[in-house]
Amino acid sequence: MAAVIENATHPAFEKLRSHRIGTLNLDVEEYRHKKTGARHLHLAADNDENVFFVALRTFPMDSTGVAHILEHTALCGSERYPVRDPFFMMIRRSLNTFMNAFTSSDWTAYPFASMNRKDFDNLLSVYLDSVFFSKLDPLDFAQEGHRLEFDAPNDPKTDLVYRGVVYNEMKGAMSSPTSQLWQNLSSHLFQTTTYHYNSGGEPDHIVDLSYDELVKFYRHHYHPSNAIFATYGNIPAHEHHERFEELALKRFDRLDIELPVRDEKRMFAPVRVEQGYAVNEGEGTDHKTHIVMGWLLGHSFDLQENLEGQLLSAVLLENSASPLMRALETTELGHAPSPMCGLEDSNREMTFVCGIEGSEPERQKDLEALIESTLQKVADEGVCEERLEAILHQLELHQREIAGDQFPYGLQLIMSAIAPMVHGGDPVELLDLEPVLATLREKIRDPQYVPNLIRRKLLDNPHRVTLTLRPDEQLESRRQQAIRDALAQRKEELTEAEVKQIVDRAQALEERQMRKDDDSILPKVDLTDVPLQMPEPESRYDGDIAATVFARGTNGLVYEQVVVPLPELTEEELLLVPYYTALISEVGCGDLDYLQMQDRISAESGGIGASFSAKGRIDDVQALSGYLVFNGKALARNRGELTRLLRDVYTNARFDEQERIREIVAQIRARREQAVTGSGHALAMGAASQGMSPGAWLAFRLGGLAGIRGTKELDQALKDPKELQAFCDKLAALHDKIRNQGREFLVIGEQEQLGAMLDDLKSCWQGEAGTATSRWTMKPVSYTTREAWLTSTQVNFCAKAYSTVPVDHPDAAALTVLGGFLRNGFLHRAIREKGGAYGGGAGQDSVNGTFRFFSYRDPRLADTLEDFDKALDWLQETDHEYQELEESILGVIGQLDRPRSPAGAARHAFHNKLFGRSPEQRARFRERVLAVTLDDLKRVAATWLVPENASTAVVTSPDNRAVAEELGLKIEEM
Repeated sequence: MAAVIENATHPAFEKLRSHRIGTLNLDVEEYRHKKTGARHLHLAADNDENVFFVALRTFPMDSTGVAHILEHTALCGSERYPVRDPFFMMIRRSLNTFMNAFTSSDWTAYPFASMNRKDFDNLLSVYLDSVFFSKLDPLDFAQEGHRLEFDAPNDPKTDLVYRGVVYNEMKGAMSSPTSQLWQNLSSHLFQTTTYHYNSGGEPDHIVDLSYDELVKFYRHHYHPSNAIFATYGNIPAHEHHERFEELALKRFDRLDIELPVRDEKRMFAPVRVEQGYAVNEGEGTDHKTHIVMGWLLGHSFDLQENLEGQLLSAVLLENSASPLMRALETTELGHAPSPMCGLEDSNREMTFVCGIEGSEPERQKDLEALIESTLQKVADEGVCEERLEAILHQLELHQREIAGDQFPYGLQLIMSAIAPMVHGGDPVELLDLEPVLATLREKIRDPQYVPNLIRRKLLDNPHRVTLTLRPDEQLESRRQQAIRDALAQRKEELTEAEVKQIVDRAQALEERQMRKDDDSILPKVDLTDVPLQMPEPESRYDGDIAATVFARGTNGLVYEQVVVPLPELTEEELLLVPYYTALISEVGCGDLDYLQMQDRISAESGGIGASFSAKGRIDDVQALSGYLVFNGKALARNRGELTRLLRDVYTNARFDEQERIREIVAQIRARREQAVTGSGHALAMGAASQGMSPGAWLAFRLGGLAGIRGTKELDQALKDPKELQAFCDKLAALHDKIRNQGREFLVIGEQEQLGAMLDDLKSCWQGEAGTATSRWTMKPVSYTTREAWLTSTQVNFCAKAYSTVPVDHPDAAALTVLGGFLRNGFLHRAIREKGGAYGGGAGQDSVNGTFRFFSYRDPRLADTLEDFDKALDWLQETDHEYQELEESILGVIGQLDRPRSPAGAARHAFHNKLFGRSPEQRARFRERVLAVTLDDLKRVAATWLVPENASTAVVTSPDNRAVAEELGLKIEEM
């Protein structure tokens, strides 16, 4: 056996250890590269989705965003691949299931995932060359980071402006009050280490970074001696080593890299800070203050410290029955608990944060007193062992669950292991929680264990900051005026040579952006590498109880759904549905009040919830059907409890706890308002397409910009007790309609659990047949719109939408391919590279029969809307190559074949079938995608995307009101 292991280890590497984690069904192997000291963590698993991840420890000591801008610029060409944009070029030459790069506070990572071995090897060669042999062209730094340019780049008479992708990305990111809250709190909790600074970059500081400083940072940090490699999947470690060595590592020797990795100097008394954040002029400042308290705790990489921090956070904040969360939800000091509440354990030292939003600056000391008295009460009274067992149950469930529906599962595991590797801890310990959970179970038997934790880590810990972030209606105008003044002064001081230099660089950058590189040097997959139709998960149907059953490898978890067709509703009732689904798992049930229900849910399940789903038919987007889905998950040993829990909530949820309902609506409002700066492009697309189908109208009214405005109005109205009573009565009446409906069930678990799960269902739901009533329908919707939604943002989100076809129409496949074709060939260059937006693109939404253009965190408005139309001219007037088409088809196939978690694949198959998306229909769509021609793209664009028929929507700042009005857009206030 020893000889086999020896042969399996590449001679350039030494194996440090191997460790089996049964609960995750994988082996953790740790290696070190002998010559450079580079570390490699390999998670060997029986999974075709292989993941690669390389991280460099990066500890910036300013807020210029040097690590972030370097992450962007490193991907703009390398020694072996000296093309302008290999990263985005590879996205479209690949069958990847994930490609990206991240800048964290103290590491920068380059991950990808693929289920195709040829594709994996292609991406690996590009990634390794980009990271270790990057070209770092000054023009790429100007494009991705920041540059000074004249507003009209060739006209020195126009104003000087700042441009750059990261510059605009961070202007958008830092428009969010929660981003500012975290950054300001960190800067005071961490006075002397890298966490004091914004690793993404503060826009006002980004413009201070020089190209030479970027190169210096790269040379210091981007070396294998400072690198951590991580892989996941069924490719053996020694095969990775062979490629790592050949493509990069053999060219390096060990380097001693000095980085300021140290603990923060401790404060000996708490600190109070007050700072401002921008709101629109005239918006008002009442109830818009955020107040949070943050404590610095122990090392995140010390497993004992980490899990004690998680235990502490869960005891205090896990749900509404947790004492601190209850205090923050019910206090009159603010509208809702802060989104910052919880434990942050990704930095070297952890932070615990709690607080409120929707407050006033003068309530700071009152909030401190509330939090301190709540902590003292828990320390004095202790926490019952049943509650602590429920928390450990949640940790076990989280450890066991195979995720991966939004993000590759292997990458999630790697991300949880990377922090201890960066900070000097043991990644295996953090992945294998079973032993330490057993230790914690012993410790919680001591009734003083948790009270002592609260005293030691919080009450007696003086390294504490209270931050008050208050709204300021003048802040943004002062900031913009300061930028304008500084740029005007800079322009006055420019010499003729400097003016020429700025104009010449803008011209050189445009020439570089317009240049067509020889992309044949990049590796690629083509349509011959596309797999046959991906297999569907198999199910069986139990007619006795109308249950669809999937046997899946869920690693000891079970999943259930109760699926109910939406009954006939009035429009008023329909607009209640999002509040109903959000509230049903948050209110009391039967004889239990909401606090007792929160405890029951935590002890018996991994969470329950409800959602609403509506789609048109595959051949008619105007013919809408809708379902309410009540869902839950649990460890297999709690399968019976999960079934009873869902039945009880579905049949006996009550809507009579009025204050509770008012609190939850306030929290919904806060979450929805915060979503604008992060999801503005999706909200703009939703507004643009609202009139094109009932589904699009519904999404806009329930969850889109109109829904956000409606929630604000509702939250205000519910302050009147009569309005609150009426709202609760309407929810109760809606619940009565829903719980009498006929229903069906979805059951997912491992084979040996399914029989017992079905028996539980049948006994639990006996006599609860429900009745078939008239099904909900909507009238057809068809109108165009031109709107500008005003909110507090430093950047814009633009969208245009066209009414097109449903998914089974022969043109749907070509329209779907067209989205990627326009992005790859025109929009990426026009909107991101030249326009400076963080992103832009186009795509077909066949569920609602719309084709949408969008931009994200965009400094421009009118020019971007014009570029959407120019993309269609470019399509018709340019001779295109087959390779461009092939790349777009590959992108669509990659999305169609994206792997899901075992439970996620089953859910996806079930809900597809529910809405008539049969395997045969999906196979037909896939075949049509593979058969799309260039002529098809031009034909469907000419048929469906006629600029005069477009609907337009933008999310922008009040400063752009006049511009929006000139564009003929109706002004909508958020």
